[in-house]
Amino acid sequence: MRLVKFASLALFFSLVLLTAGCPKHATVADIQRDPGKYMNKEVAISGNVTNSFGALGSGAYEVDDGTGKMWVLSESYGVPGNGAHVTVVGNMVNSITFGGRSFANAIRQTKRR
Repeated sequence: MRLVKFASLALFFSLVLLTAGCPKHATVADIQRDPGKYMNKEVAISGNVTNSFGALGSGAYEVDDGTGKMWVLSESYGVPGNGAHVTVVGNMVNSITFGGRSFANAIRQTKRR
């Protein structure tokens, strides 16, 4: 009986620790509605790539999640092709410049799932 309680508590605390380290999953509409809430914080979005450009493992691509579109700067994760479904994790930044183009309220990619 005591072992079951201990195992249950251990499982509960393990799950709490695992979810505490996960980035906040948001929609593009949520981010665009209140960008200050997400600024300089890690966030995750999922959607389809609608526009992309890059070379040698770096570039930028636009993700459409059905609620809006947002640009993602990829600096060593490669650039997925148009139509690819991606989940992007990165830090929300006020603006980025890549290839002579500026993008406001973008995500600087730190992971891709």
